[in-house]
Amino acid sequence: MSLDTVAQAIAHPDTAQPFKELGLKPDEYVRIKEILGRRPTSSELAMYSVMWSEHCSYKSSKVHLKQFGEKAPKSDALLVGIGENAGVVDVGQGYAVTFKIESHNHPSFVEPYQGAATGVGGIVRDILTMGARPIAVMDPLRFGPAEAADTRRVLPGIIAGVGGYGNCLGLPNIGGEVVFDETYIGNPLVNALCVGVMRHSDIKLAKAAGAGNLVVLYGAKTGGDGIGGVSVLASETFGDGGSTKRPSVQVGDPFVEKVLIECSLEIFAEDLVVGIQDLGGAGLSCATSELASGGSGGMKVQLDKVPLRDPSLSPEEILMSESQERMCAIVEPSKIARFLEICKKWDVTVTVIGEVTDGKHLEITWNGELIVDVPPRTVAHDGPVYNRPLAQPEYIDRVNAEKISVPMPQSSTEIKAALLKLASAPNMADKSWVTAQYDKYVQGNTIQAQPDDSGMVRIDEKTHLGVAIATDANANWSYLNPYQGAKLALAEAARNIATAGARPLAVTNCLNFGSPEDPGVMWQFAESVRGLADGCLEMGLPVTGGNVSFYNQTGDVAILPTPVIGVLGVIDDVRTRTPMSFDKAGLDLYLLGTTGAELAGSEWAFLHGQRGGNSPTADLQNEMNLIEVLLAGRSEKIFTAAHDLSQGGLAMTITEMVLRHMVGATISLNDVANDLLSETPGRVVIAIDSSKSSALLELCAKYKTPVSKLGTTGGDTLVINETVISLQELKTAHTSTFPRLFG
Repeated sequence: MSLDTVAQAIAHPDTAQPFKELGLKPDEYVRIKEILGRRPTSSELAMYSVMWSEHCSYKSSKVHLKQFGEKAPKSDALLVGIGENAGVVDVGQGYAVTFKIESHNHPSFVEPYQGAATGVGGIVRDILTMGARPIAVMDPLRFGPAEAADTRRVLPGIIAGVGGYGNCLGLPNIGGEVVFDETYIGNPLVNALCVGVMRHSDIKLAKAAGAGNLVVLYGAKTGGDGIGGVSVLASETFGDGGSTKRPSVQVGDPFVEKVLIECSLEIFAEDLVVGIQDLGGAGLSCATSELASGGSGGMKVQLDKVPLRDPSLSPEEILMSESQERMCAIVEPSKIARFLEICKKWDVTVTVIGEVTDGKHLEITWNGELIVDVPPRTVAHDGPVYNRPLAQPEYIDRVNAEKISVPMPQSSTEIKAALLKLASAPNMADKSWVTAQYDKYVQGNTIQAQPDDSGMVRIDEKTHLGVAIATDANANWSYLNPYQGAKLALAEAARNIATAGARPLAVTNCLNFGSPEDPGVMWQFAESVRGLADGCLEMGLPVTGGNVSFYNQTGDVAILPTPVIGVLGVIDDVRTRTPMSFDKAGLDLYLLGTTGAELAGSEWAFLHGQRGGNSPTADLQNEMNLIEVLLAGRSEKIFTAAHDLSQGGLAMTITEMVLRHMVGATISLNDVANDLLSETPGRVVIAIDSSKSSALLELCAKYKTPVSKLGTTGGDTLVINETVISLQELKTAHTSTFPRLFG
């Protein structure tokens, strides 16, 4: 096929082009022609198609996401906000921390191992491009029913991919979730979070400034894997018969990425780059257009200089390829020799492929022929914006009107059976079959990881400054009320880091929804964004960035609305954190917060096939008061242990606490069934030495937080009123589910 140059596009304006096959709508194609004043070349069409995809352009979500800026709370900690590769916050002592979460859902369905592995690799490079050393990863996951054949197909590969890539990079996996629901069958959610640390002066941005500066591509060679990749794949609904457009899933090599990380950090340490961008979704199309539009706007690139693994690739394929482990840097000519020297030392492939100009266009040539001549902002930032129709789905009123009717255990036999049923349910069961495949302690700075409420890492080995991160989403609540569901997920993630004694600082999010072309899904999304923006404003937590993943549905069955909220917090001395559980007898157990009759969206209702009623209403003022109690309880050395109540209610919280160190407890409840199974938010169980009870009561009074005594620790049984369960029997129920299901 002859090369389609700009000259040919002008000379042959009526050449038919496959814009629909590339995912562009007819009106979008018309707009591209208006922008250029001619038809696009095939290379330009390739660039616009991937950059204007839902995954890269946020065209259906932009109108709603701007609330995160409009409602942003004032934050002294925020150093870099939305718009860069990842957000950055000040955590004190001259340190800055960057963190972000993204999705790799559709690639992980097509090829579970590589889909998940390259999801980890991509988010790690986002953190690296900010100038930070990546220090930990997390992975919130969602699957279809645990017994389903498709779950058995995808889950082992996804877990192996997350672990295989992260372990090879030497990054500890410090948390996440594994949740099962029928709506995720055929559409698992693989969300990956990374956190990195740097000094304030080390922050790097994605901009190509300075005419004459060089455009340098370094890392792995470009191959035919992932052509169109996540940018197209994540912008399409899977039909019942499977996708009609499934490009190759990217193939990752974690050892290449590990070397790339060390090489980049050495380059950053010597201040050799003006701007930097990783090659993730949309590959070179994204890196060149974003760097150019982030700087002066002018750039010339010689595409034929790109090092290839597959020499048969066309220019369009090179521009669309999402081959992994690649970076694009802007380097001053005076520093290029040292840049090349460092790459040679690390045996990293490096090529100068172009230069920054004082013009306003991104120009790309192939063997001297001009094949791309575009204003870069039109590719990277000024894509289509849709204010899609939205309407409250018909199911909302119907399910909200439903009365929860589940059996509530009364006798000791029934209460014991209920506890064992919950403890062994796939959503509640021990996940060590999963987490044992992840290295949680590599680098030696992991302070806590799953099954703790949050992950925590030390970032300074002298002062013991650390950060804690938690990710949360209760899709059942979001299904019943998307606005409250997002607020409740925010509150839970903040509470989960506060139980350890870390102060919440900032938020990232991965918003997983069905098709934006469905007005009901769009309403769920809009309400979730509104809830999160309102919640962050009230709690004073800025949103630093995140990801939107649409088209998560099979045929016309959309997933539950699943806004995964990540909260990062800081702790001045990780040695003083509050542990999740107690390891000795004779401590007093207290409940912070009050328990209502909140079974709608609960795990107990889910186990009985019910998803109706009204979700709880988030009381963020109470949540903030509770956070202050948790922080003071740590700093004033009142607490011995603290553990959040969430899915599974008090039943699961107390189960996890007694099984952690196999130290039992005796508790007394008024309304046993409801007290055990209700999932009223804003509650924490704490353990204290009895000598500190007056200090606890004073603290709770100061912050207007209800507190009530539950019982004491000790023995080898869990005793709830007259019900007695041996810890060994409880442990067997809790730990046997995953090995039974997945071998």
